[in-house]
Amino acid sequence: MLYIIGLGNPGKQYEHTRHNIGFMVLDKLAERNGLTFREDFKGLYATGMIAGEKCHFLKPQTYMNLSGEAVGELCRYFKATADEVCVVYDELDFSYGVLKLRKNGSAGGHNGIKSLIQHLGTEDFARFRMGIAGMHRSKISGHTADYVLAQFTGIERETLDEFTTRGAEAIEMAAKEGFTKAMNEYNKLAKEMEAKIKAAKDAATQP
Repeated sequence: MLYIIGLGNPGKQYEHTRHNIGFMVLDKLAERNGLTFREDFKGLYATGMIAGEKCHFLKPQTYMNLSGEAVGELCRYFKATADEVCVVYDELDFSYGVLKLRKNGSAGGHNGIKSLIQHLGTEDFARFRMGIAGMHRSKISGHTADYVLAQFTGIERETLDEFTTRGAEAIEMAAKEGFTKAMNEYNKLAKEMEAKIKAAKDAATQP
């Protein structure tokens, strides 16, 4: 049994912002697997089958900093353990387009993950980290909140459907073949993506 959590903020003003890519991936999963969300567990909740496995899906509507309240309520109701929880969210330390999986770890400054750790009482839950940093991320140092709450632009917007689809496919692989198999596969792809992005950045800085 998997409990798949997508992090974001509720409300139209946040709908297409970088901080909401976790919601976007769950919406893509719903589209691909015929899921219907309804209000429950302080969020938007759905249940359905992925690769023959029954899964629960939740988009907390508590705002990012309190995401753990909704996830904690869900887990208590179903008596779920943290190792059954998978969380998909935005990662500012990765370039846009990079997807990396991780079995556990600290919050790394992400307030949504910090809230989950607080309410689950452990760091041992799986993560699907979706990179959102742009080509010129260094130029916005000190304005992190403004950046993550801004909408995707340019090439990001044009490739967002492909990126969220890749996130959904990674979750589907984890459900079908196990998290470790998905992690090995997609982290290998992430290295290739990072090499391409570095090459593009180097080319952009050439005189």
